[in-house]
Amino acid sequence: MGRGTLYHHLAGGPPLMLPSSAILVHGTAIVLAETGILFTGPSGSGKSETALRCLQAAHQRGWHAALIADDAVLVQVWSGRVLAVRPEATAGLLELRGTGILTLPARPSACLHLVVAPGGRTPEARLPPDDEREVLSGVELPMVRLVADACSDPLASLLALRPALFPR
Repeated sequence: MGRGTLYHHLAGGPPLMLPSSAILVHGTAIVLAETGILFTGPSGSGKSETALRCLQAAHQRGWHAALIADDAVLVQVWSGRVLAVRPEATAGLLELRGTGILTLPARPSACLHLVVAPGGRTPEARLPPDDEREVLSGVELPMVRLVADACSDPLASLLALRPALFPR
């Protein structure tokens, strides 16, 4: 491995060279209007499906909405802001578990403003802790937990939880 680079194989593709300041995060990043959102969590937690439903809901509202990256997101700090960057090998591709690979409108990067942790309902955790934060590359971002439920509108939940991050 060369100085200042990190090598990573994505989906059997060629090695990916990253600046030493970048980290690889298992998640899905999207942009809604100008709000960058990173969905994180373990495999099967609903990251891609929740992100796709947010993209669809944003389009229905007439907002710009695009995928940045799915499964692997490059994260780095630039001028004190957290930036999500797509690996070119997966540009515009989103995998829906059990369904297949979708091709979506995409952007190469976006500043992140929010981290979302989709998951299931648990009887012991009725309410998440107040004012949760996620630290990415030394920068804190607000984090919200959403129940990954196919009947819900996750964007409506995000609008209710963090209205200042979205257009009025």
